[in-house]
Amino acid sequence: KASREDKANQYAAVQERLQLLLDGEQNFTACMATTACELHHAFDYYHWTGFYCVCSYKKDELVIGPYQGHLGCLRIPFTQGVCGAAALTRTTQLVPDVTKFPGYKPAHQGRVLAVLDMDSDDAAAFDREDQQGLEAMCDMLAQQDVPELVGASALNTAL
Repeated sequence: KASREDKANQYAAVQERLQLLLDGEQNFTACMATTACELHHAFDYYHWTGFYCVCSYKKDELVIGPYQGHLGCLRIPFTQGVCGAAALTRTTQLVPDVTKFPGYKPAHQGRVLAVLDMDSDDAAAFDREDQQGLEAMCDMLAQQDVPELVGASALNTAL
């Protein structure tokens, strides 16, 4: 397992690559897809990496967005599972064993636009370094100059 310093350096390198890749990009789907791809391939314990976006016509439900890995859930109500909890509470959910999370489903201000979801087949694969690195990625994405982000203040993480 990587040291805290190694993880922090790896997240910083990914963020630096993403800043270069996304410079001037105004399509949020392209930003999410690029972020999911870069993160998924940077960490060997990421087995599913992607975004769930708030449904445009049902504001209390997430719908699958760009991702890397096996098929994910197509829709997740805010009241269900880790991603739903991240959207509902607007906070990162760091869960050592997702199968024990209440409402687990297999496979502030402003509004939530999307939830960045990371899954691993390895128990307790994610830690505070992952949380801090991924929150920094979400903060960086929220700074992109794209029309979809007008009025949004939260991109949350589910680990």
